[in-house]
Amino acid sequence: MTEAARRFPVGLTIAAGVCLVILVGLGTWQLQRLSWKEGLLAKIAALQAAPATSGEAALEQIAAGADLDFTRIRLKCVGLAAAPYLELFSVREGKAGVRLVSACRVASGRYRSILVDRGFVVDEVSARPPVDVSDLRPVEVVGVLRQPEPANSFSPANDAGANRWYVRDVPAMAAALKADAPAPLVLMAETSSNPDWKALDPAPLPADIPNRHLEYALTWYGLAAALVGVYAAMLWRTFRRGGRRPGEERKS
Repeated sequence: MTEAARRFPVGLTIAAGVCLVILVGLGTWQLQRLSWKEGLLAKIAALQAAPATSGEAALEQIAAGADLDFTRIRLKCVGLAAAPYLELFSVREGKAGVRLVSACRVASGRYRSILVDRGFVVDEVSARPPVDVSDLRPVEVVGVLRQPEPANSFSPANDAGANRWYVRDVPAMAAALKADAPAPLVLMAETSSNPDWKALDPAPLPADIPNRHLEYALTWYGLAAALVGVYAAMLWRTFRRGGRRPGEERKS
């Protein structure tokens, strides 16, 4: 083995290579997220000025495989103001509370119902809207269709028996509300099902979604470049010192 080969830091090179791959991968992932976020923001900006379309027609499109996430619709729900509801834990503007989720019965072919997120109620308010299944007054809801976010490892388990929900599990929620054939999306109401009850705050479209993915990508790529620089400097010093560690004195 040559002296240069003996000097070459194999372990350091492997470690630096692994770290470099991770850092570059994270930067590339953030660029992919940037592209996705820009598309989402453009879609939301267009939606904010778009009129509401027919809810029945939208459900038929969903059944045909169309992606209608973030689509604004108008749907008439019989008895929604006094419908049974589930309480979904939520935090809004730094305040804890619950979102009231009810089922809207529809007749659109494949789907017979859709879950409606009627709005947010802060924890300080203990009152709730009345429940009366005999109240069949129609309520027209304008809102946005949203794909429910899946649970993750930090999500508490839903407790249907105690009416404590932490994740929008559409099949389980629909079963608890005795709603047949639910649509896979949730209707986030922008108009109130109970306008006389001011404690219920419907969920409008998000006005400000942060988009710092380019900043994050540059940070990861910057760290990757710094790693290459540090590795190159250490390699140069290793060969310059004849393979000795810094501080090691030359033998006479």
